[in-house]
Amino acid sequence: MDEPKVRSRPSSDDDDSPMPLLAFRDSPTDFVFPASPFRSSFRPSLPAPVTRRRFILAACSIFSLTSLLLFFSFSLFEPPIPWKPYQPPSASSYLDIPHRVDRLSAVLGPPTPKLKDNLRSDTKYITSWISAGWTNDVMTYGNLVYLAIITERVPIIGHFIPSHIGGDAGSVPFSEVFDIDYLSQAIGMPVLEFDDVKDSNSTEIDELGCWSVWQAVQTHETQPRLTYALEHNGIDISYTSAPKSVQKFEGYEHDPHAHFWSVAALTYSEAHEAYKGHAQPSAAHQVTLDPDEQLACFDYLYYLCATESFEYDHDFSPAWRFVVKNFRWTQRLQGIADGYLKRIFEVPDEDEVPPYIAIHARRTDFSIYCNDVPVADCFPSLAVFARRIAEIQEEVRATKGIVPQHVLMLSDEKDPLWWDAVHMLGWYSVDHTSEDTVAKYGRWYPLLIDAVMQSSGIGFVGTDRSTMSVIAKRRVEDWHGGAVRMVKWGTPGADDH
Repeated sequence: MDEPKVRSRPSSDDDDSPMPLLAFRDSPTDFVFPASPFRSSFRPSLPAPVTRRRFILAACSIFSLTSLLLFFSFSLFEPPIPWKPYQPPSASSYLDIPHRVDRLSAVLGPPTPKLKDNLRSDTKYITSWISAGWTNDVMTYGNLVYLAIITERVPIIGHFIPSHIGGDAGSVPFSEVFDIDYLSQAIGMPVLEFDDVKDSNSTEIDELGCWSVWQAVQTHETQPRLTYALEHNGIDISYTSAPKSVQKFEGYEHDPHAHFWSVAALTYSEAHEAYKGHAQPSAAHQVTLDPDEQLACFDYLYYLCATESFEYDHDFSPAWRFVVKNFRWTQRLQGIADGYLKRIFEVPDEDEVPPYIAIHARRTDFSIYCNDVPVADCFPSLAVFARRIAEIQEEVRATKGIVPQHVLMLSDEKDPLWWDAVHMLGWYSVDHTSEDTVAKYGRWYPLLIDAVMQSSGIGFVGTDRSTMSVIAKRRVEDWHGGAVRMVKWGTPGADDH
């Protein structure tokens, strides 16, 4: 899934920040940076005593229920107005597009045992690998495709590899999650998967020279970014460190971002000439290869931006506007999620999914960032979420003439008392155990179905500093013109406004 983000820049005036900054920790490494400027270390907080927690939950539930009933009292009997959620385009909708992009025209033919044997001599390509939680990996692939656009290269995307769901869950192809044909049409250029280029059953090991951006933008690790994606692709890489100047704030340890064009410049001949002869031996065959000119490749592209660090937070993000906005769910995945929603809301199969508001309440694994604040005070109460729900209902009433009555809570919270309080408010939840999701579809699908349900409503309430919430917020805004809010957390009253 995702990790909290650190927002910081070199300044002696960090105390002007509106809220505490968080450490960033992403998988598979144990690397953590930076420590909050307000605290010297990051320590997991102990949960409050059970009796105190039960009292707090009960009080919050009563308060929340009262406030919601007051709001609903004037809207429950409003006549429903038809509203249709996002529906993925059908495959046939591409056929009428003038100058339709043929994705597979970017390779010579069917997948080959060796990667480069299938590349066209008149085409240049670009690729990279992932190494974090799933949502961060989605952003990384978005950055890769945007880099492909501005360098006029064909992007080659790999599988998603498991992190939070367990390393033995196996990988899942990008095209099983997102409609890659739609993406190619939307951006007007071919987008390939590794499986389109190299035979997934091949035992051949490709030797390749690539750039390490990771070595250039941080000092905590001396090696290129660790990733398990290379095992699936059968690639042995000889890395050349990018110049330190690619870092947005060169030498600043608390922000490893690089600008898109600083990295894009490495794909051109001047950079290749300037940095020849600095390659590091590959892990498997101990070969040294300068960065490849036809297939430009990079170890890690998560920390890229045009102007602002963690740019997906902002509506001007070019990687979102020109790329990830077009990462649309496959028809199959959207259909599975719609079936879940209809069963959750108890509507007939032949009916549309009713307009609803989704909540993403990230709690369990974020508790380590509460530090000395008790968890009960660190995370927002249900009353806080209820206030945000009421704001969205009023906004949707004003802009669309409807008041969504269905509220779907999606959370990693394990406490049954907390979930009891959620259901007391009349809010809905998904039960992947009773749905037998893993047995039906596989280990990835509770995560994927939740992500689709987060993005398919007319409103969304997310958890501040969660990348999963950030992307769900963007989808609801841009796909549906929906109303969105992000709930702050970390201290008592953090979301007061």
